[in-house]
Amino acid sequence: MPLTLYNTLTRTRETFEPRDPERVTMYVCGPTVYNFIHIGNARPIVVFDVLYRLLRNLWPRVVYARNITDVDDKINAAAQANGESIGALTARFTEAFHTDVAALNTLPPDVEPRATDHIDGMIRMIRTLIDSGHAYEAEGHVLFDVNSMDEYGRLSGRQLEDLLAGARVEVEAYKKDAADFVLWKPSTDELPGWDSPWGRGRPGWHLECSVMAETHLGETIDIHGGGQDLIFPHHENEIAQSTCAHHGAEFARYWLHNGYITVDGEKMSKSEGNFFTLRDLLQQYHGEVIRLALLSGHYRQPLDWSPATVEQARSALDRFYQSLRNAADAEVADDEHVTPDAIRDALEDDLNTPLALRHLHATATALNKATDARERRRLKAELLGGAGLLGLLATPVEDWFRAGDSTGPSAEEIEALIAERREARARRDFARADAIRDDLAARGVTLEDGPEGTTWRRSARTEAAGQQA
Repeated sequence: MPLTLYNTLTRTRETFEPRDPERVTMYVCGPTVYNFIHIGNARPIVVFDVLYRLLRNLWPRVVYARNITDVDDKINAAAQANGESIGALTARFTEAFHTDVAALNTLPPDVEPRATDHIDGMIRMIRTLIDSGHAYEAEGHVLFDVNSMDEYGRLSGRQLEDLLAGARVEVEAYKKDAADFVLWKPSTDELPGWDSPWGRGRPGWHLECSVMAETHLGETIDIHGGGQDLIFPHHENEIAQSTCAHHGAEFARYWLHNGYITVDGEKMSKSEGNFFTLRDLLQQYHGEVIRLALLSGHYRQPLDWSPATVEQARSALDRFYQSLRNAADAEVADDEHVTPDAIRDALEDDLNTPLALRHLHATATALNKATDARERRRLKAELLGGAGLLGLLATPVEDWFRAGDSTGPSAEEIEALIAERREARARRDFARADAIRDDLAARGVTLEDGPEGTTWRRSARTEAAGQQA
């Protein structure tokens, strides 16, 4: 079936047709690197990673750009509060971002532009907007004139007056209209700044993405993605700048936005004490558990983050990996992985990951029941292929079962106890052997005896981890 996506701009599901089938382009807003990303930030990273994998499965070349915002007032404030340089702060949190999203088994983008590397392009776009009457200079600032664009507000679907009511905009005397937004603003000596025709200053946040998208993907891109919170003002303003700078050319043909993350039914916020960074959650859960939890709901709907959500994801992965462990004799090479039509069809239906996961469960069930050697190889290849399109089952099977909480027994301790249990059974001290099994079970480790010996897996996460998540 053709790939169908919900386009925020048109508010309809549309068949995706790339502008150039030989070069599909996608831009997704990346992090502002002043702190660790939270679980809400992680959702678009995972959602658009699945879309990227799907696009690469369907077209010969996909160029995926995800930016790094490394000049921003939040960065300036954080560096000052920490007593460190802006360069040191942004380098530290860029590295942390890469480490954390890699733990979610996300593919790196093809291009990862940084705002500070594109200042010259931003200055050129501002010049174009001024020359075409869409921007003006005022007291060292350059602002976009929203009234110069008839379709301003089309993405969010509201009139200009309504947009102002729900947005945090600077209302300054030098603005022609309160909704006019900053393209360039002056910098004091202690703030980062670059020379420009309007004095030493720095770019506005919205401008950065417009220029980075144009530089690496072209004036018109196929897909622009991000969280629902970016629809206004960020994406609305990107459209305004880029369209007006390119003589009315369409900026992005399909706009995709994922829903919010809630925690136990409440909006996530630091003030409510239900705010979790991805870094903290990765200390408690394997990255694949977090990834599957983020894919458990449809991307456009709100997703409630709770201990139950995470535990369900962990249990599902245990089941998938157990199916692979049971089929260890059915050897399948990496190039033999096959994506089942049902899973691909589900993802082509506006990234219906819940349906895709149901089909993945059905494949695992069929594999567990299969007895014919050829059928087991086929089903294992489909389980791995379908999971691969979702970015799952990337961990070696035994490593998965041995991964657990830092508070539980170490792998070395478990192996030593298994050896002691084996010796106890050899001397027919079954009471000691049972005591070792029971002790490990109470500590979250399940032993499984088989023809090849005893294997083990961690069967539970710690109570503390469940409470915090």
